[in-house]
Amino acid sequence: MENPKDLKYSNDHEWIKVEDNVATIGITHYAQDQLGDIVYVEVETIGETLEKDSIFGVIEAVKTASDLLIPVSGTVTHLNEDLEANPELVNSDPFGKGWIVKMEIENKEELKDLLSTEAYEALISA
Repeated sequence: MENPKDLKYSNDHEWIKVEDNVATIGITHYAQDQLGDIVYVEVETIGETLEKDSIFGVIEAVKTASDLLIPVSGTVTHLNEDLEANPELVNSDPFGKGWIVKMEIENKEELKDLLSTEAYEALISA
């Protein structure tokens, strides 16, 4: 699967799509492939203001669990409620229906620290 060009990426394999001051965040195809079959997504930070690289949730697969790290500072405003009944959406459509949270960005300058599509692809192919 190709990584969309209109997104930014973190070294921890989260993606972020920014529209005005709202960011949609999920994990990349590479990340979901490494985790395997996703069985549960837990986010208990709705309404909380988090610093960049803070844990905003946990994603559980059949054989492992992984922390989810917020790629920029801001307030988590929405959870993808479809993931409660269908966590496998993260596997089948990581860049679309498998998004995890939406947030209001506190500091847009932090977006400069994220990776372009090309830089992220170089990271995962290294």
